[in-house]
Amino acid sequence: MKLGLLLTGLMTLWVAAAAQATTLKLASDIDLLVLDGHKISGSLLKGADGLELDRGQHQLLFRVEKNLEHGRASTPWISPPLIVTFTARAKSIAITLPAIHTSAQARSFAQHPNFQLRDDQNNIVESQQDRLTVSTGENFEREMAAYNMQGRTASVPRFAQPHTTSTPADNDSLNFASGDFPGGRVLQLWYQQVDSATRQRLTLLMRALRTG
Repeated sequence: MKLGLLLTGLMTLWVAAAAQATTLKLASDIDLLVLDGHKISGSLLKGADGLELDRGQHQLLFRVEKNLEHGRASTPWISPPLIVTFTARAKSIAITLPAIHTSAQARSFAQHPNFQLRDDQNNIVESQQDRLTVSTGENFEREMAAYNMQGRTASVPRFAQPHTTSTPADNDSLNFASGDFPGGRVLQLWYQQVDSATRQRLTLLMRALRTG
């Protein structure tokens, strides 16, 4: 009974959130590192076609990973960390890259990244782009917080605020991937992307089921 109520509640919340969401489509050669100032877990993204974003301003830190042609063999290549800030309004948005198959193309892209954001109608989405030029790769979340306080091209100061929430909603979210919920990884990925109001409603639903 409780499981049925939970699934019904989740479906209701999902439909409400999806109506106001933009899907960020992720190609297999794009490694998303930080979203809106917060580190993204690679295990949650594994196998996912995209992320559901609230309508409004967002900031991504990502890298491009390619296998470059080298004679009959191929060599792995990773781009510098790239930053893009944009406003989500369309049904879906995807990052489009130029051809990167050879070492020469990779060097050219690393020096002058010329990617674009395009919506579901193939229109270019206006964005501010930059590179994380000073990076150790040890803590991208902290490096992005510093970047966002510097007033750079793609900086968003509000994304520099530390993530210090320790509410019951956060505690509930940890249980989704524990194996107690069907499709727990997908649920947790969805939970991390929805707005705070949707999280709050889900928390109330969880509490009601626990006390019922």
